[in-house]
Amino acid sequence: MERVSNLTRDTKETQIQLELNIDGEGNFNIDTGIGFFNHMLEGFSKHGLFDLNCNVSGDLEVDGHHTVEDTGIVLGEAIKEAIGDKCGIKRFGYFILPMDDALVLCSIDLGGRPYFAFDAQFPTEKIGDFETELVKEFFTAVAYNSMMNLHIKVLAGDNSHHIAEAMFKAFAKALDEATTIDSRIKGIPSTKGVL
Repeated sequence: MERVSNLTRDTKETQIQLELNIDGEGNFNIDTGIGFFNHMLEGFSKHGLFDLNCNVSGDLEVDGHHTVEDTGIVLGEAIKEAIGDKCGIKRFGYFILPMDDALVLCSIDLGGRPYFAFDAQFPTEKIGDFETELVKEFFTAVAYNSMMNLHIKVLAGDNSHHIAEAMFKAFAKALDEATTIDSRIKGIPSTKGVL
């Protein structure tokens, strides 16, 4: 069974076309109109081994908020659709990822109950033209639209670029683990019988 989703979102603020293959090889084709955000999504794709095609046209003349948040909404929906009924998945995943001065913990439960905890401070308000407060907006949108429990905690770091990049890569590695099919798991990984 292919775990692939192909979604479109068209509003007055953004037009988004996104294709996700959970069982990919880390191939990507990404254009959001925001250079640093492209870089973060490319790292997510490469290190999670997800194939990701993402084309976004947003109202960047206003700012990057709608582009980043709406991309998070669509990626969250794509994750939810691609993993389907969740039969055989590990469900839980975590990773602690170092990147130079930065050390970031990410933990995920694909249990169907959305929650997001974010324990992080960025030393700067911007990375290039990218507003660092948008990192939280992105992950909030992903968590609630994929119905995942997501915790991100910065354990160390004094460089905003490194902290953000470590977050995206840790998220990728944790999600790869959580979505992995384990042949020992029969059916839904829950004592309730449903996720």
